[in-house]
Amino acid sequence: MTSTDPSLSPSRAPAAFAGAPPGRPSLSLPPLIALSLGSFLVMLDVTVVNVAVPSIQDSLHADASDLQWIVDGYSAFFAGLLLLGGGLGDRFGHRTLFLMGLGVFAAASVGCGVASSAQVLIAARLGQGAGAALLIPASFALLQAAYPDRAQRARAVGCWGLVSAVAFGGGPAVGGLLVSGFAWRSVFWVNLPVAAVAVLLTLRHVPAPGRRARPGRTDPAGVVFGVVGLLGVTGALNEAGSVGWSSPKVLTLFAGGVVSLAVFVAVELRLEKGAVLRPEGGRPLLPLSLFRDLRLTATNLIGLLLGFGYYGMLYAATLYFQQERQLSPLRPGFALLPSVCMGFLAAPLSSRLTARSGPYPPMAGALVLGSAGFLGWLAAGPGTSYPVLLFALMATGLATPVTVVAATVAVMEASPADQAGVASAVFNVSRQVGTAMGVALFGTLLGATGGMTGGLHAAAVIASAAFLLASVLAASTGLRTDAARARSPELTDDGR
Repeated sequence: MTSTDPSLSPSRAPAAFAGAPPGRPSLSLPPLIALSLGSFLVMLDVTVVNVAVPSIQDSLHADASDLQWIVDGYSAFFAGLLLLGGGLGDRFGHRTLFLMGLGVFAAASVGCGVASSAQVLIAARLGQGAGAALLIPASFALLQAAYPDRAQRARAVGCWGLVSAVAFGGGPAVGGLLVSGFAWRSVFWVNLPVAAVAVLLTLRHVPAPGRRARPGRTDPAGVVFGVVGLLGVTGALNEAGSVGWSSPKVLTLFAGGVVSLAVFVAVELRLEKGAVLRPEGGRPLLPLSLFRDLRLTATNLIGLLLGFGYYGMLYAATLYFQQERQLSPLRPGFALLPSVCMGFLAAPLSSRLTARSGPYPPMAGALVLGSAGFLGWLAAGPGTSYPVLLFALMATGLATPVTVVAATVAVMEASPADQAGVASAVFNVSRQVGTAMGVALFGTLLGATGGMTGGLHAAAVIASAAFLLASVLAASTGLRTDAARARSPELTDDGR
């Protein structure tokens, strides 16, 4: 895949990474650091708040519903607005959207830090989700354009994925340190210096691409029904973990979300058909023709299963350490560190394997390892020795970032250059919806009559099955892709 924008060519990049192997394109670090810091902010704030919940409850007198939205409202709004963020970036420029996302995220973090009530904190957390929805698709598209060479791109995505994995997995430990040393508000103030550095590096080192011609009006109906539909489904999944799957509130949110998404698909199909006949008319927010590519469809399903299994089990493991093992707020984060630290091995390993063999073999192998790792949680009990759990933590901690990096490269290779933001948004929506499903289902299992240990074991078996299914999907997609390349030798590494 090559960039069509000369302002994003490697020749315009700053000094290269000195450690690049001979014969390979050099990897420019400043753009990578800027884009990775944006991803760091987004992923850190998914989990950093978890250990601050008791302090927030005491300080703001928040009830159970308030706490649910303080923790999960961010992810729900993030998922709900991702398609809009991807479409805006493809239309108006990804660098502009990335900077705007940093500004919105930083302003919302200030709102969280000064919140005087639970309602104000919830509103500010939703603002963080809106900023995150602008940041992630733009970051993805800028990476794709800045590193067009396949090997170079795989290494860049490996670093980007490592930062994301460490931020997400290290959130509980960072939150525990900040809450113990300062106060709960510090988990939001820490975002400001990171955002400031990201803005400065972006302004200086990430080139501003020329705006691509995207004729036609914005898709207002698609925006409304897409956002309402995704918010309805993810909101229902978030609520189900605390109030139950049969709650009228959950059923209403879910039904409304599904109906809105059905209308969204109908609107997008009509607009996409009309855009072919009349380019000056409205353009769809999500071009459904993207899913004609088997690689994109399969990778999005893998993303959903990945989020469902790993992040659902990470939530279950946190509850296990806090409630079953009665660990203090600081210690669960450190108990999960072996899983997080595997990212330092996984990211360079995945980038090398992906550059050498393509994205699908590393995905398939890593997902098998993760499937076996989840079964290690079957040894967990009220008094289980911590070393017994290390295999489960380390195997899943290695498998997940390897898969994320390889899947990100697969989406980059399969997506058209002018629709990179939307393709990224769809992939991240899949992961977020999968995460919400896993958290909701596994949270329900842990609260069932079988007790914490029984629920944890059931969740582990389900997560293992999800990873195994994703592995089969990755392997079969890789075989089909290789067969297609063999039939058409003129295809590039990007499959076109």
